[in-house]
Amino acid sequence: MAHVADVLISGAGPTGLVHALWLTRQGVSVRVIDKLDKPVKASRAMAVQARTLELYRQIGLADAVAATGHPIPTMNLWVKGQRRARLPFAEAGADVTPYPFILSYPQDEHERLLIEKLQSMGVEVERQTELVSFEAKPDHVLSRLKKADGPEEVFKSAYLCACDGAKSTIRHQLGTDFEGGTYKQVFYVADVKLSGLEPAGEAHIALDNADFVAVLSYGRSGLSRLIGVVSDADPDTLGFEDVSHRAIDGLGVKIEQVNWFSTYRVHHRVTDNFRHGRVFLLGDAAHIHSPVGGQGMNTGIADAINLAWKLTAVLKGQADDALLETYNQERRAFANTLVETTDRVFTFVTAESNFADFVRTRIAPVVAGLAYLVEGVREMMFRIVSQTTLNYQESALSAGTAGKIEGGDRLPWVEVGGVDNFGPLSHIEWQAHVYGTASPGLKAWGQRRGIPVHEFEWHDKHGQAGLARDAVYLLRPDTYVALAEPHASVEALDQYLQSRALVTKYFVQ
Repeated sequence: MAHVADVLISGAGPTGLVHALWLTRQGVSVRVIDKLDKPVKASRAMAVQARTLELYRQIGLADAVAATGHPIPTMNLWVKGQRRARLPFAEAGADVTPYPFILSYPQDEHERLLIEKLQSMGVEVERQTELVSFEAKPDHVLSRLKKADGPEEVFKSAYLCACDGAKSTIRHQLGTDFEGGTYKQVFYVADVKLSGLEPAGEAHIALDNADFVAVLSYGRSGLSRLIGVVSDADPDTLGFEDVSHRAIDGLGVKIEQVNWFSTYRVHHRVTDNFRHGRVFLLGDAAHIHSPVGGQGMNTGIADAINLAWKLTAVLKGQADDALLETYNQERRAFANTLVETTDRVFTFVTAESNFADFVRTRIAPVVAGLAYLVEGVREMMFRIVSQTTLNYQESALSAGTAGKIEGGDRLPWVEVGGVDNFGPLSHIEWQAHVYGTASPGLKAWGQRRGIPVHEFEWHDKHGQAGLARDAVYLLRPDTYVALAEPHASVEALDQYLQSRALVTKYFVQ
């Protein structure tokens, strides 16, 4: 029994892999295990949202992921064979993010890229290695591991992170609640080759009474992913020929080949606490919900990044243990909101009644089409789907308001002359931004505290994005605003640090 890693990560899906990447980049030793012998090929997750790509810039992955996947610039809404609305994401998100699209990127390909990146950093995923049980001690965790071809092993780590999915062994052993329910509908996922879909490279959602299907293009050779539902069916015996084709036929497409087909039941649940001492729940182990909006995998990735910088700070003695409590506070609040939102949307889409059909197929498309003609509504819809509205305003780490930006907000993206303000965020560290002029006193404060102060020449675009001229924005390592200070007061910055024993050890005194 040897303490060879600071963090043991159980589960090598996107959540676990991203968690390992962010920890490793920050100098934390990790061990990643997974009970499967290889990544799952018939994967369900396809959508990579803009906020995920923004965060991928921190480890140099964004361009590779965007280049490998297929950017979907537009969503089309069809009702009973008629296209009723067209939602151009590229236009709506042009001033929001460098990635104004939904990226279609199959999870198996996504995982392969993450694994290659992790290998380049010297970390291998240990396959066919299962966590059988664990025992949490005051200052470490003992985990009993079983390899398929070897004896059991007892492994010691400072922390244990459960990224082991909806049926999490770790969550079950903790005995934590997983409140929620199960939809009566069975979801199906199919990878198909089709023809006749126009425009071919865009996303399409088709509604027909209580039937619906979403189509995401792979961007090559007519390959697409279909996601739909079947009511009151046995997922074990269901085949593609058994699903309703009303919505599919309404798109006017021909299914030429079904490469694979899978069914599953979907739950909507959130665990009661994401932290249990030295054990943490992330991704599907902590929350599961309807796939509406393509939010699930992206939410797990956000869990992983949120926790990674906090674990790093505590492990390096740069922050008190209390900092880890903010992981549960911040991420559980978002998970609850997401589950409620996706549940309402899914219930609306699949409700079975004449009135529900009338609202869904007659009223909603008209409202959506008209609303999207308004620029502000278009942008807000894109922000919600892309997760760029996610904020931690209620967090214990958030304070202040400068311009329209509050502590806990995502820093607005602004590009001027081909250069954007997200460049410095590639460093996983605390930093300060000033849009305008940073005073000598503020620069000296940054040097004294060991916090880089980045100064951007003021431009009208900064004001349009909600930033205040000459204010200071103190940014967390995960790029969210910790403190928005309108007067760029050094005293206010020090007061922020001193009032939060959670973070004061991080800074050079």
